[in-house]
Amino acid sequence: MTLTIIRGNGETGRAGLTNGRVQNAIASASASTGVDFHYLYHQARIESGFNPNAHATTSSASGLYQFTTQTWLGVIKNHGSEHGLSWAANAITKGSDGHYYVSDDTTRQEILALRQNPETSAAMAGEYASDNKDVLEAKLGREANSTDLYMAHFLGPAGATRFLKAKDANPDQSAASVMPAAARANRWVFYDKSGNPRSLQDVYQRFASRFNQSTPAASTPADSGTPTDSASDLARMQLAALNGTSDGTTVTEAGGSPLPTAQSLLTPSPQTARLAYLMLASLGV
Repeated sequence: MTLTIIRGNGETGRAGLTNGRVQNAIASASASTGVDFHYLYHQARIESGFNPNAHATTSSASGLYQFTTQTWLGVIKNHGSEHGLSWAANAITKGSDGHYYVSDDTTRQEILALRQNPETSAAMAGEYASDNKDVLEAKLGREANSTDLYMAHFLGPAGATRFLKAKDANPDQSAASVMPAAARANRWVFYDKSGNPRSLQDVYQRFASRFNQSTPAASTPADSGTPTDSASDLARMQLAALNGTSDGTTVTEAGGSPLPTAQSLLTPSPQTARLAYLMLASLGV
């Protein structure tokens, strides 16, 4: 559907959202991969605000779950065939340096463009989370929770292991000193609005608070007369209210234009809540 927003200067803008398709994609991914719906729901909210076309300007991250190029190629190589993408998986090779390559540039671009496909992106997010859960639990010697899994998506499993072990050893040390490369690409996460570095515990808790939020549920009319499958029913129940925000100040539409800030929205309503991906600075507040 097409929604209208009113910017602070009185300009009217339009954002076309395929909410139904995104909702069904997340529900289907949860069912097919066995990964908790609550986790995948809030991960998509944090990463892109449910916007399949979101792009980061400070890295190669793109799509509903903001997969970087190398992470995407790796998860497609490992799990693409399980989801009807054998052509893509077979086209990807892993070099001796650990990087993933696609010899044909056109095919490479087609594979990377799949990040904007909600179904594929959500399915790969589920597979990646499942893989990361196994790695983290083996390295940490404990069960990995939703925040741990998100750290693995955000930093990679090796980076998340380093982050979590450092936090357990000294939670008050600067997170940027432990993860300098990630801090350079994601300043709004590792530094406050005044430029002061956040501690490992601060960063962790800010993400944890996102997953502590409830996953809304709403009833659907029993007599609507609209045929539904289990995935769409689940999506309607669990994604009726989109009340989250994106955590990066660098997310843009596919065309490259910066999205409006949260402050430019007037009179919050259920409709503007569905434009949650416009709220780009939530971690810096």
